[in-house]
Amino acid sequence: MKKVVLASLLVCATVAALPYASFAQAAPAPAAGAAPACPPMADAEYKAYTDAMNQTAPAAKSAAIEAYLTAFPQSCVKLPTLVILMQTYAAANDAAKTVDAADRVLQLDPANLRALTFEVYFRNAQAAALQDAAAKQAALDQAAGYAQKGLAATKPADISADDFKKLQDAAFPVFYSVIGYDALLKKDSATAIDAYKKELASVPEAQTKTPGQYLQDTFYLGEAYYQANPPDYLSCAFYASRAVAYAPDQFKSQMAPTAKYCYKKYHGADDGYDAVVAAATANLNPPAGFQASVKPAPTPADIIDGIIKTTPDLGTLAVSDKEYILQNGTPEQADKVWQTIKGKSSQFPGALVIASTPTQLQVAISDDAVQSKTADFTFTMKAPEEPTGTAAQKAAAQKTQDAITAATAVGQTVTLTGTYDSFTPKPIMITMTDGEVVLPKPTKPTKPAAAHAPAHRAPAKRK
Repeated sequence: MKKVVLASLLVCATVAALPYASFAQAAPAPAAGAAPACPPMADAEYKAYTDAMNQTAPAAKSAAIEAYLTAFPQSCVKLPTLVILMQTYAAANDAAKTVDAADRVLQLDPANLRALTFEVYFRNAQAAALQDAAAKQAALDQAAGYAQKGLAATKPADISADDFKKLQDAAFPVFYSVIGYDALLKKDSATAIDAYKKELASVPEAQTKTPGQYLQDTFYLGEAYYQANPPDYLSCAFYASRAVAYAPDQFKSQMAPTAKYCYKKYHGADDGYDAVVAAATANLNPPAGFQASVKPAPTPADIIDGIIKTTPDLGTLAVSDKEYILQNGTPEQADKVWQTIKGKSSQFPGALVIASTPTQLQVAISDDAVQSKTADFTFTMKAPEEPTGTAAQKAAAQKTQDAITAATAVGQTVTLTGTYDSFTPKPIMITMTDGEVVLPKPTKPTKPAAAHAPAHRAPAKRK
C-alpha cells in the first residue's frame, strides 16, 4: 500500500498554532543578584546586561545578549540569560541559532524543558527537509531522543507546579508526535501506536478535528496499526476514517484509500463502511462495542472448509485452489487435498520455466506464480535414454534431446508430465517425480494443390 505523506496539510494550520508557541515568549529578565549565590553585578556588567534585556527587536536583542555573554562568560545569570537568548531566536524562527542556544542551555541544565522542546521541534523540522532516507532517520532519531528526555524531565525548584504543568502541556504533544513518527518510519508499530495515542489524549478533543499536527497524526496512527504484525486492520480503518472525516477536501482523496483498504481487509467487502465512518467521526477512539459491531471476513480455514464441502472430487480442483489449501488450510484440510493427488501423474501445459538443469526444472504453473514469475513446482526429470540403433535413429534421438533442451530454457513455456511426490506449504513448492517434457507434435506439411494439366486442344483444321 502506497504511503500517503501529508506534510502540506500542516502548512497553514501549524504555523498559526505552533505547539511550542508558549516557549517562545521571553520570560521576564532575572534581576541582578536575584539568586542567593549571585553577588551584585559590577556597573559595567549591569549596564551591558540591562541594555541587552531592554532591546525589543529580536535581532538587536539576540546580538546584545551574545555580546554580553561573550564579555562576561562567567556571569552568575548565564543560564537564565541563555534561556532568554534561545527564546529570542525561536521567536524570530531562526532554527539553527535556536538549536545552538538550546545546546548551550542543556550544557548547564540537561533537563531544561524549554531547551528540550526547542531541540525536538527544530531538529524535527530540519529532518523533514532532508532528502536522504538514512540522514532523515538519523536526524529523527536524534529529535526523538531529546523528546524522551523531555518526557522524563522533572520540575526544577525555581518554578511552581502549575507553571511546570503548563510547560508540559505545551511540550508533550510535540514530544509524542516526534517519537511516533520516528518509530513509524522504522516500522516500530508498538512504539508509534503508544506515542500517537498519548499525543491525542494530551490535547482537547476539539483540536484533533482541525487541520494540523493532531489530524495528521491521527492518520499516521491508522498507518501504525496497518504496519503492526499482525496488522490491526479494523483500528487502521477507524483512525484513517476519522482523519478523512475532518481533513480538508483536497486531502480526503489521499487518505480515503487507506481507510477503505483496511476496512475491506478486515471485513472482506465495502458494506457497512458508513457505520465505521460515523463512529470515527463521533469518537476520538473506538467506542465500546465497536469491534463486535463489525463482522470480520471469513478466515482462510472458513473459505477452505466451504471449498471442501462443495467439491465432490478434490482432485479436480484447479492448481491455484489446491495450492491455496495446501498453503493456508489446517493440517487436516491440507492432507485431505494432498491425499487425492499424491502418487498420481498429471500433465501441465504452459509451465513457465524459472530455473533449468538437465535433471531438474523449477516452473511456475498457477496463475499467481506465472504472474509473479515465481516457481511453485519442481520436476525431477527422468534421465534420457542412451541413443541406440542405427545412425539415423541416433540422430533422431539427439534431435529430440536438443528440442527438449531448447523447450526447457529459462523463460520458455513448456508442457510437462510428472507424478505428485511431496510439498512444502510456505512458500508453496510441489515436488514432482518422473518428469518428462511433452514436445508439440510436428505439424504435417500441407500438400500443395495439384497443378492443372494444360488444356490440349486439337489444332484447327485448315479450311
